[in-house]
Amino acid sequence: MKTLFISLKIFLVMTILTGVIYPLFVTVIGQTLFYNHSNGSMIVINNQTVGSELIGQKFTDGQYFNSRPSAIDYNPMPSGASNLSVTSKELKLRVRRNTAAFDSINQIPASESIPSEMLYASGSGLDPHISPQAALMQVNRICKSRHLPEAAKKRMNDLITHSIEGRQFGFLGEERINVLKLNLELDKQFTVR
Repeated sequence: MKTLFISLKIFLVMTILTGVIYPLFVTVIGQTLFYNHSNGSMIVINNQTVGSELIGQKFTDGQYFNSRPSAIDYNPMPSGASNLSVTSKELKLRVRRNTAAFDSINQIPASESIPSEMLYASGSGLDPHISPQAALMQVNRICKSRHLPEAAKKRMNDLITHSIEGRQFGFLGEERINVLKLNLELDKQFTVR
């Protein structure tokens, strides 16, 4: 019986420590020191939330940069990949469809290869980034959709260059561009006609 009371005391102490005190401590630290990050890194414009830096969005309008494909149609609730293996016929079919779609809307020359992130969905289905190369391949389409003069391409290329985020900690991952931030900056610099 004594062992049972000791076990219950330990259980109660650990429940209070790990179930109440620790979460409260982490919440207070997060809200005071890392407010934006702990609340989803939301982007707010004119008192209206337009999205999160961390979650990819679907952009289908020809006047905007496209995000990479999503196996979950950009729905953050189920967050997940297609789980198709490299030998899957369904995966090969999706890649062919994504290649044809990206190629047709951006009119990519046959000599250029499309970056892989525009062909394959990410592991979470919510990756908000594309490579600088993928962004540059979309410039002609966007200029044409916005009825911009040929000279605007240089400014748009500069916009892409300035939007590049470096490798994390200087050595992890690849250079990338957040599509939502890029599209927001695009609207600021190039008006839609």
